[in-house]
Amino acid sequence: MQTPPLGRVLVVDDDPTVAEVVAGYLDRAGYDVDRAADGPAALDRADAHGPDLVVLDLMLPGMDGIEVCRRLRARGPVPVIMLTARGDEDERILGLEVGADDYVTKPFSPRELVLRVESVLRRARAATAPKPVGPLRAATLTVDPAARRAAKAGVELALTIREFDLLAFFLRHPGRAFSREELMQQVWGWDFGDLSTVTVHVRRLRGKIEDDPAAPRLIQTVWGVGYRLDPGPGPRGDATRSDRAPEVSQLDLAPDVLRADRTPDVPRPDRAPADWTRPRA
Repeated sequence: MQTPPLGRVLVVDDDPTVAEVVAGYLDRAGYDVDRAADGPAALDRADAHGPDLVVLDLMLPGMDGIEVCRRLRARGPVPVIMLTARGDEDERILGLEVGADDYVTKPFSPRELVLRVESVLRRARAATAPKPVGPLRAATLTVDPAARRAAKAGVELALTIREFDLLAFFLRHPGRAFSREELMQQVWGWDFGDLSTVTVHVRRLRGKIEDDPAAPRLIQTVWGVGYRLDPGPGPRGDATRSDRAPEVSQLDLAPDVLRADRTPDVPRPDRAPADWTRPRA
């Protein structure tokens, strides 16, 4: 009896060698794989076949990966993993900001990419599974995990899958400070990865739930530790140092976030067999 596929993955890359090798590894891992070589074709394939996840190259001809990701997320909550060149720090951050769930930096190990696909899909499916949990509330925020809905002062919030999970996690643990490593493990389900992923998602979430994202009063930066949800901030005149912390803190300016020439903090299971995964000049 044939085993059903683990899920449908759309691989979008204009380099046929990269696309073929990535598709081959995913196919052997048990996924049903579709391919597209440019942005318009990717959007057409996504509409026609409804992938469970998209592996999307950032540098595509014509419509780049950022725009493709933005349009995909506008159509539905499909998880996206970006493929980026090693030095594209700004582009990588922008990809996360428009809704990408993860990224893999070239050159990369195809086996590592398969593990990332498994992790993102597992988390996305767990997020949509029904849970007998009542609404969570803090200040003017209300989060209903079962319905996957969040609102601020009665107005529904447009959150990505990961933003919703992050907010729900904070609301389940009000007043407790978490490091970025703890958030990556608890919310993303990863034991490794680039911590700037957490930083970017916190910044995006603040932009949607804070009255003034530049002076956040709900999600606080805890200096030298990480982040904490304060469900009932006091009057502005009584604000603590963390209440007045600017959007970009010492934590947010950590070297592993700023240095574009630094290899992300991800173990390499092996080296790429050839130069097929290296960014094109």
